[in-house]
Amino acid sequence: MIDVSWVLLAGAIFFEVAGTTFLKLSDGFSKVLPVVLMIVFYIASMYLLSLVLKKIEVGIAYAIWSGVGTATITLIGIAFFSESMNIIKLGGILLVIAGVTILNLAGSLH
Repeated sequence: MIDVSWVLLAGAIFFEVAGTTFLKLSDGFSKVLPVVLMIVFYIASMYLLSLVLKKIEVGIAYAIWSGVGTATITLIGIAFFSESMNIIKLGGILLVIAGVTILNLAGSLH
């Protein structure tokens, strides 16, 4: 059975990625709708992350939230904003995935 905290963490990551995507689309805060959506998504992300921190250690939750968010937004940048992909970025994404996996394993040991 999946602990609801992990579902909330996934939601927090989703909203953080959405917020960052709309930050890009805001064109330096010059477009109102993307700015408003960015604010809403970041607030939703922080709220869900605050709930997650009631059950999951801050070091683990934050590392997963930021790591998965960073890897996801990098892939979105490549897929939708024509940002470059190279071996260094790929290696970085793989390291983030490895780090998140290790943190999950470490968190389940206690």
